[in-house]
Amino acid sequence: MLSDAELDRYARQIILPQFGGAGQAKLKASHVAVIGAGGIGCPAITYLAAAGVGKLTIIDHDRIELSNLHRQPLFTDADLGALKAEVAAEAARRINPHVEVAAVAERLDDANAGALLAGASLILDGCDNFATRLAVNRAAVALETPLLSAAIGAFEGQVALYEGWRAGHACYACLVGNDPDRPGINCAETGVMGALAGMIGTMAALEAVRALSGWGSPLAGRLAIVDMLDRRWREVGVPGDPECPICKA
Repeated sequence: MLSDAELDRYARQIILPQFGGAGQAKLKASHVAVIGAGGIGCPAITYLAAAGVGKLTIIDHDRIELSNLHRQPLFTDADLGALKAEVAAEAARRINPHVEVAAVAERLDDANAGALLAGASLILDGCDNFATRLAVNRAAVALETPLLSAAIGAFEGQVALYEGWRAGHACYACLVGNDPDRPGINCAETGVMGALAGMIGTMAALEAVRALSGWGSPLAGRLAIVDMLDRRWREVGVPGDPECPICKA
């Protein structure tokens, strides 16, 4: 049940007929695990907490550096050297005291992914390396948990929702392969526009809310791509790979 304070807090989204009180109740009953409290994670955490997700688990082993601050607005100069997961969790609690928030300052890998992600209603992955992304994907398929994957680099971002345990549905490895040593985009080398991180992180939060509460057209099986150098948007299907060793789509 939603308290009077919660009804007031979420009034502007409860009034939406496609969402309503039922959607808000579903959101309150949900648990989202966020992988990475960086450029994507910071805005995603902000809007998931503000929207009223019942529980957030924030997983990130990194510490805050000065070069993070242009795209990770949950942090300030006073937080330099602190653990991202802990600072982000405290910020989420300030944003919404009705949300339960847990900070996990550990590196996620194949050995601990299942335990760290068990019980989540949805996993939002905004980390910055393939090894972690593939470990998250394997756990998501094994746990039968929706995986919302978001990534950024330079002026481009993308968001996709994977349900790889479902027959005929792709998992993340169907798109990128299953090589943890595949070279990826490194913001330190290629750069990234700070506001793009906010845009993609917020989009990921919106798609998480959609998936958890059931309004509108789901993103499952689709990859949304935006190139803000020339303001181009497109969406493509992600077919399952029958040879995929993870989901065997």
